[in-house]
Amino acid sequence: MSGDNMVKDKVIVVTGAGRGIGREIAILAAREGASVVVNDLGGSAEGDGQDLTPAQEVVDVIKKAGGKAIVNGDSVADPAAAERIVKQAVDTFGRIDCVVNNAGILRDRIFHRMSVVDWRAVIDVHLNGSFYMAKAASGYFKEQGSGSYVHFTSTSGLIGNFGQANYAAAKMGIIGLSKSIALDMQRFGVRSNCVSPFAWSRLIGTIPTDTPEQKARVERIQNTMTAAKIAPIVVFLASDAAKDVTGQIFGSRKDEIILFSQNRPLRTAHHAEGWTPKALADVMLPAFKSSFYPLDRSADVFSWEPL
Repeated sequence: MSGDNMVKDKVIVVTGAGRGIGREIAILAAREGASVVVNDLGGSAEGDGQDLTPAQEVVDVIKKAGGKAIVNGDSVADPAAAERIVKQAVDTFGRIDCVVNNAGILRDRIFHRMSVVDWRAVIDVHLNGSFYMAKAASGYFKEQGSGSYVHFTSTSGLIGNFGQANYAAAKMGIIGLSKSIALDMQRFGVRSNCVSPFAWSRLIGTIPTDTPEQKARVERIQNTMTAAKIAPIVVFLASDAAKDVTGQIFGSRKDEIILFSQNRPLRTAHHAEGWTPKALADVMLPAFKSSFYPLDRSADVFSWEPL
């Protein structure tokens, strides 16, 4: 496969790699010289069912172009299965260099209608799955003194969105998980970063299509804001060129790369006599109010057309 060999001889596990963003990451990683474990349960968007066909099709594409890849159909939501995924990489290709935690499902519900089943299913795949996969690879990474994690987060958590309490909570949990891994495993040469992907479908619900001009704009975004635009930042983060990059949160939006801020203090207030509820209302509230964040959604913050 032709490429710049950015990840030559590396072994990369990509979860949820049968379709969409994961598929493009797997194909680009192989083109750049990696051996790839293409993991995908092959379920529906809500996590139901199982079908190895999408993952096998990705492996076939990679092999046809001269790359190296194998199929794995295990569920990242099962800790024993996560260990099997990583073990398959090591057994087949001799090592493990990067875990890309891309697998995910959606069960969007307005909060008062969200069931415990909806909550647990999304947390299990996104947050618990990211932990299980990271944990399964951690021993190998520690022993070899190198390794990289790329976890997928979302502006649904970083900023906000309607009807996604389960998804947003999981994606913010992944931010904390990634930072903790980066801190704990830096001494072993292991890196951990997050990527927040923007796909055209995230915008469709907020862009009107009432006029021919508006419809043309949506079609233009759909055709240019593709999953393939997300893959380069992931492969870069898996490469040795990113050896000094850890604990960061990146966004990828068409041809824009975004570095996200992380929580830091904005304002402080001191009261010599100590705080009472009344003093908080009289002193703290007016001092802080101008710095309060509005109830923005992702589309409010990223209000310009993708570049």
